Amino acid sequence: MKKNLLTMVLVSCAAAMSQLLLFASCETDNYAKGTGEYSLMQADFADLSVDAQKQAVSFLTDDGDNYRFRSPVAAQWIQTADTTYRAIVYYNKVSDTEAEAVAVGTVPTLLPREHWKYKMLPQDPVGFESAWVSGSGRYVNVGLLLKSGRVDDEEGTHTIGLAQDTVLTRADGRRTAYYRFLHDQGDVPEYYTNRRYVSILIPADRPDSIHLTLQTYDGLVERQFAL
Repeated sequence: MKKNLLTMVLVSCAAAMSQLLLFASCETDNYAKGTGEYSLMQADFADLSVDAQKQAVSFLTDDGDNYRFRSPVAAQWIQTADTTYRAIVYYNKVSDTEAEAVAVGTVPTLLPREHWKYKMLPQDPVGFESAWVSGSGRYVNVGLLLKSGRVDDEEGTHTIGLAQDTVLTRADGRRTAYYRFLHDQGDVPEYYTNRRYVSILIPADRPDSIHLTLQTYDGLVERQFAL
């Protein structure tokens, strides 16, 4: 059952879920390191392009660099063909347009949803590391520290979401969207800490700034981002 729940998070960026998402606290696929002229491993947040065979063939980093993989990359969490996933890509740069995969990891993507559309608004605490607007301006990336543990020999599953409380328009016409990060610890024990990242997909009707609040173990954290 937990495996089926996990697949709910593995959605394309074009169809990012606007409800509560469920994801295991640790999920990656690793690949043998390659070597070459540029063989110093890099890691980037990226939009990962998947072909008809459900293999990653290229990626566009948040800084606007576009690479094609030297060999197509398979990962268990890639479930949909001919789409784009949000990911962290670890790679060796082969040339200015080609890369060799070391590892790819999925990044859950949240789209804000009006708070009244949720049946519940859980705000169990998380650890907060950092948050920043991507170079492309399409996302706000958030680094989290989740208290986790194994349940029946499987990694515990957290539930997350993003509530939009309001959008305020100032006298000069500029709009600020107020988002609230949602988190349900569920039955996951708090034995150890895992670092995880999520990306907030900025909606097409983009505001001029975002005000994000998260409930953490150290109290309420608030961050403001100009877009």
